[in-house]
This record gives sequence, C-alpha cells and structure tokens, in this order.
Amino acid sequence: MRTGNGERTNRRSGMASRNLTLATAAFALTFWVWNLIGPLSHTYSEHLGLSPTQTSILVAVPVLVGSLGRVPVGTLTDRHGGRSMFTVICFVSIVPTFLVGVSASSYGLLLLWGFFLGIAGTSFAVGIPFVSSWYEAGRRGFATGVFGTGMGGTALSAFFTPRLVEGLGVFLTHLLMCAALAAMGVVMWSFSRNAPSWRPRTEPTWPRLKEGLTLKATWQNSLLYALVFGGFVAFSTYLPTLLTSAYAFTQTDAGMRTAGFAIAAVVARPIGGTLSDRIGPVKVSLVSFVGTCVFAIVLALHPPAEFPAGFAFVLLAIFLGLGTGSIFALVARLVEPSRVGTVTGLVGAAGGLGGYFPPLLMGVIYQVTGAYTLGFVLLAAACLAVALYSVRAFRGIP
Repeated sequence: MRTGNGERTNRRSGMASRNLTLATAAFALTFWVWNLIGPLSHTYSEHLGLSPTQTSILVAVPVLVGSLGRVPVGTLTDRHGGRSMFTVICFVSIVPTFLVGVSASSYGLLLLWGFFLGIAGTSFAVGIPFVSSWYEAGRRGFATGVFGTGMGGTALSAFFTPRLVEGLGVFLTHLLMCAALAAMGVVMWSFSRNAPSWRPRTEPTWPRLKEGLTLKATWQNSLLYALVFGGFVAFSTYLPTLLTSAYAFTQTDAGMRTAGFAIAAVVARPIGGTLSDRIGPVKVSLVSFVGTCVFAIVLALHPPAEFPAGFAFVLLAIFLGLGTGSIFALVARLVEPSRVGTVTGLVGAAGGLGGYFPPLLMGVIYQVTGAYTLGFVLLAAACLAVALYSVRAFRGIP
C-alpha cells in the first residue's frame, strides 16, 4: 500500500516537474517575442528619425496589451486551463510578430502591430495558476519562482535579437520567431497537461473579475507587483535606449548589458520564491523594496560605466527579482486556489502597467533635462513609500 502511494507521489512529482519545465519554456519564448522591439529601439530611432519621446512610446506600446490583457487571460485560464491557453497565445502571437517584421519602415505600423505584440506578454497570467495547481501550498513559492525565470526571455531577446538582425535582417529574424512560436504551440498542446486537481470555473467572467476586485489582497499585491515587476519590465525594455543615449554604448553592447540585467533578475526570482516559503514573503518583499531604493539612488548620481554603474544595475536587478518571486508567494498565501487565476490576471496586469509608464516618463525626462536623474529619484521614492506601506499593511504576516 505504501509502495503504491509512493509510486503515485513520484509520478505526480514527475508530471509536476515536466509541466513546470514546459510552462517556463513557453513563458520564456513569449516574453522574448513581447520584447522584440526594445532591443532594436536604436535601429528604429535612427532609421525613422525618432525623438526620445517617440522612441519611448514605441518601446512601451507592447507592454500595454501585455498588461491589460492579463486580466481576461487570467479568467480564461480559470475556465479553459493552462494547456489550452498557452497553445492559443503561442499561435495568436504569430500574427503580430510577422506584421512587426514587415513594418520596420513605418512608425505608425510599428505602433499598431507592436500594440498587438503585447498578446505574447499575457502568458504570465496563464502560467502562474497553471503551475500553482500542480504544487501544494508550501511549494508554490518555489514553483512560481521557477516559472518566473521564464521572464529571462527578455534577456534572450536583448542578447540575441540585435545579433540575429545583424546576420539575417529584420524580416527573417521575425519569421524565425514565428516558427518558434508555432513549434512551442504544438509542444504545449501535445505534452503539457492540467493538474488532476484543476477544475474549470464555468461561471461568467465579469462576476469573477468583480469578485477578484473586491478582495483587499488583490489591490495590495497589485501595488507591490506594479513596483517590482513593473521596474523589471521597464528596464528590460528601455535599458537598451538608456544605455545608448546616456552611456553611448552601441546597440549590440547595450543589448548584452541589458541581457545581464535581465539574467540577474531571473536568477533572483526563484530565490525570492524559495526564501518566501522559508522566512515569509513579506520579509523578502521588504528586502526587495529597500535594496531597489538604495541602488536607484546610486544610479541617480550617474556613476561612470562599467563600475560602479554596471555593478549597481546588476544589484538593482537582483533586488527587483527577489520581489517578483516573493509577491506571488504572498498571493498564494492570501488567496484561495480557486481564485488564483483571476487574481493573478489582475495583479499581473498591474505589474505590466507598472512597466508601461516608466519608459514614457524616462523618455520625456531625458528629452527635457538631458539626463535620467529625476527618473531614478522617483523610483527610489516609490520604493521607500511602498516599503513603509507594506510594514503597516502586512503587520503580523511574515
């Protein structure tokens, strides 16, 4: 009898690991696609004669749909399951990826199709409830943290996209990404499975959204996640522009350094999730906010590259990554499993929106002042304010 139970446990553990691996891979690819425009911002800016503000708008546009789209996608995941939704997002994302690739000579068309490119960024709201349902409560911080390493797709994009464009050109690079999306869609449909404990929620979407919006935990975690994940997204998409304008790096060199930033945040995310399981998500989040505040102040002083500026960017990424791992562990602690998909969509949307506005603000600040100092000061102030709020709001929660 014990042997039978042990075999079932091992089989479930193996299935959980396989689905976590597949979901992370799909997340990484769709996040690469979501960030196709940012690493090429310097090319578009020079080719189309864009101002800093126009460039920041172009970079930020995909973030909008990738943010707001997480709300309906989260509720659709509650209804249809992660397997179906991952498959659909991979296939649907092929269309805007292709159209962005053929629109490099038109700013208006890049804005239009870049807007729909944001569909790829909604995959986050699929993966969190999908992997959470495979793990018991005490392991969900680990599971969501590992899944969150898929945000390293932004690092892959920052590093490889400029190089692929240099070797293949813009069109063939985007065509290659279309093929990768198609292959991933087939893989997710063929090999991923929803957890045995998962059950579809069949009630209408709006009541579920309304229910999620009435939860205090939704708004609290949205605030926290808008800061840390928004900060990660903002830097992942805008850092190539910042480094080429403020430090005169080439597009390829800026992409390599942006990849390093993203990798540091990606590595820190599962650490944040695992630490949250052990010492509590609130403590880890506070470390994230305070650390981000400190290094935002350092960067506001415009230190020289590579040291200490490069070192400060890496540490900033690590602290942001810890927060992205801890906050969904807090969601899993505060929200019952049947509502996780809906709440994840809402919190994820807030996080994405948190990454939408900073590039726009940074572009305006640089165009007006010729420096990014004020932007980093505002980030430091926001981190300090959220840290103080968290101490009060989550008193008694580790």
